[in-house]
Formats: sequence, C-alpha cells, structure tokens
Amino acid sequence: MLLRAPTQRSPRTDAGVQKHGFVAAPSSRAPRQVRVAIATPSAGPSAKSVSTQTPAPSNGAPASPNGASSPAIGSVAEVNIGYWELLNTSESGEVFSQRARSASDAAVLRRKGHLKEQDRLIDFMRRMHETHTCEEVMLKMERWIAEHRQDPKRSRLRRLIPNIGTFFTPLKLVEAFREYDAFFALSRRKYIPPNFAELRHIVNISQVHASADTLKLITFDADGTLYADGAHMEQDNQMIAHIINLMRSNVQVAIVTAAGYPGEPDKFEKRVMGLLEAFRKLKLPPEVTSRFHIMGGECNYLLRVRPDDKRLEFVPDGDWKTPTMQSWREEDITNLLDEGEAMLQEGAKRLNLAVNIIRKNRAVGIVPTQPTIYEVLEDIALTIQTQLVAKVPFCAFNGGNDVFVDVGNKLLGLEALMKYLQVTPPEVLHVGDRFTDSGNDVATRDICSVLWVANPEETGFFIKMLLKDIRKSRWQPYIE
Repeated sequence: MLLRAPTQRSPRTDAGVQKHGFVAAPSSRAPRQVRVAIATPSAGPSAKSVSTQTPAPSNGAPASPNGASSPAIGSVAEVNIGYWELLNTSESGEVFSQRARSASDAAVLRRKGHLKEQDRLIDFMRRMHETHTCEEVMLKMERWIAEHRQDPKRSRLRRLIPNIGTFFTPLKLVEAFREYDAFFALSRRKYIPPNFAELRHIVNISQVHASADTLKLITFDADGTLYADGAHMEQDNQMIAHIINLMRSNVQVAIVTAAGYPGEPDKFEKRVMGLLEAFRKLKLPPEVTSRFHIMGGECNYLLRVRPDDKRLEFVPDGDWKTPTMQSWREEDITNLLDEGEAMLQEGAKRLNLAVNIIRKNRAVGIVPTQPTIYEVLEDIALTIQTQLVAKVPFCAFNGGNDVFVDVGNKLLGLEALMKYLQVTPPEVLHVGDRFTDSGNDVATRDICSVLWVANPEETGFFIKMLLKDIRKSRWQPYIE
C-alpha cells in the first residue's frame, strides 16, 4: 500500500489573507506576486517642509501659480495615476494622526454591510441586463440621459421611468463603465450581471468626472458619510485632508446635517473638532476657511468659521434664509411637531417597539431602547410621510437607528445655501448615504447632482477621484 507523504501547509486564518487591498480566500499556496505599472510622479517639495499647506503625497507636487490659497496642481504624470495608486495612496500626510484606517481603500468598492437599495434608475438598468450587455446598457442610458436633458417632459427616459428626476450634468456612462470594468472585470462574467452597488459606483464615477470641471459647492451629509453613525470627525479622519484640498481648490464645502443645536455653536464644533483643529494647525487664511459652512437641522441653522480663532458662529437668519422659510409661523411649527410626535408614538406602539422620545425646537424623533430591524423603522417613517399633513414643509426619515420628523428638509437647506453662496445647480454636488424613499438625502436630487455612498470609506474614495479630476481639468478641460 502506498502512503502519501504529509505536506506542510501554511497557516490559515478565517479572515483570509489581504493582498493589494483585497481580502483573498485562505490558501495553502504562496501568494502570487502581482506587479502594477503606474505613471511616475514628478518630483516636488516634500510635505514635511511646508507647514502651512495641505499635506501632499510623499511624492510631492508643484505649487499652484494662483497663489497660496489655491491647490497644488499635479503634473501630467501625477494626474494620470492608475486605479491602484488612487485606491491605495493616502493624501492625509503627517500633520494628521497615523492610526491605521479600518478598511483599505481598495476594499471600499466591494459591498460592505447591507446597503438599502432603492433607486428606480438603477433598478431599470439592472433589468436591462437581462437582454443587453453591460456596455450596451451604458450606451443606451447615456444617450437617453442626454435626450432627457434636452426635453425632460417628453423624453424616452420619462416614459420608461415616469418618476425620473433632473440630470444637471451630462453623464459619460460608457467611459465610466470601461474605467470600472478594467478594474473589476464586470464584462468578463459569464452568468452574474452587475449588482446594485456596482451600478451605483459606475454612476458615481461618471458624476465625479462630469462635476469636477465646474464644481463650486460640494455638500456632505454627516453621519454615515463623513464619519460613522454617532461618531464625530476626529483628527485622524481621512476626509479632513480632502475637505481642505477642496477648499484650497476654490470649492465651497458645507456639511448639511439633520443635527440641530439652536444657540449652541459649541455642540456643532464637537462634531467637527478634528477639522477645526486642522484649520488652526495649518494656519489656514480666512479666504480659505470662509469656504466652509455647516447647515444644521436640515435647513434651520447656518454656521460659518470665524476668521480669528477658527471657531463656529451662526450666520444671522436674515442673511441667508429664503422668504418662504422666514414666513413659517411658530404656531404651525409647534403643531407639526405635536402631530409628528403623536404619530411616532402610535407607530412604535403598533409595532411593539419601546422607544425614547427626543423633542427639539425644530425636530422630534424616537430612538429604540431595544434591538429592532430596519423594516420597523422604515414602516414608521413611510407612514408619517404619507399621512402627516402640515402647514410647513417637513422631512420624516429613517436614520437607520432612529426615526425623526424635522421642520423643513435638505432641499430647502441647499436652496438657501446656493442662493447665499451665489452658485447654480450644475455647479453643486451633494454626497450622502440616505437616498432611499425614507432617507433625508433624497430631496437634494431635485436641486443638484448627487453621489450616493454607503459609508465614509466610499466617500473618501470618490473625493480622491474628484480631487484628481479637478487637478486634471487644469490641463485638459472637461468637454461635453
């Protein structure tokens, strides 16, 4: 009888082996070496020697010809770096904390957690894959979107998707698909079509490329977009460097959040303490810090940065609120919140959910005191959306861990902010994670272009791509 000689196997772990940013299946074989060719960046000053400028990649970048308040412009070689470098290179620099990030950027575009997937356009694109190839889908959608932009009321896209909204920029979906496909090989699959998240990524990439050249204002949701739910922007947050780079690129940046603290700017400061500390540490000039705002309570409070100490202060209501917002009566607001609170309590009782009630000046909400599921909160939010009648606009939304009824909504907040900063819809981009029917970001689609992200890691990936495009547009302007 022949006996097989025992072979030595390498140690295995349940988590697998991470290589090049992807989590590979555990294997007894030695990892295959993969070489990735990227363009060689140009030489330039080290980030260590420039204490008052945005931290740059270790390879450096030449200074902007437009002055200290403008971003450093990368060379052609730096601009054309490949996906691997875009995914794996950090731009945060040594001025910020060196704590390791929880997920590598290369894993960001893999589905992470359970994203609630509700979008009529993307659902339609998924169904098209039953009879079309990936590139055929993108080619048709790109052509139909261009047609819809010319005649929104009578377009083919309007007939196919009756509730389709407005496209404020053209979307080069074919180019975005090829870019994504070269990295993730969607077209080489034999049986599995692109899933919801992958189509969302392709649409996001096309939107980033379309917005980069004309972008004047970018707004961010807070929880789940800039940082984890319930967290704050600490000094090691990767988005700090990205936000500062955007501001130095002459782009206005605003956080549009449901959180509202009337008369208490210090509570807003706690949510972005790391960013404000970076403003002070880098000694950013007032012309840069003046490009940062926070819109709180959906649309009820606007804050700006004081030039001397880099702390937050409220902008007087008369300077930015629209006539419609200033016409809201306190009696009507109180009635809205009373009715909203009653419906929240009724919904919780109906679904056997123990909750705590939170009442604020311009919002009321419930927070479960026991474990629950997303669908329970979704049902309460949608019930209020469809049944609550009020004399002032409101937003009833599922925050993932709570349900709130707020006075106003982010559409009104963006409308007022755009008027205050004198920008137009094609020049604005909103980034958020709640674009489902019960989310509070969905209203922004009616007034500007959007990026739908699933977590802060995705936000960081797409903003790095946006910054790369902004630098590239100085060499090769975007052409429709």
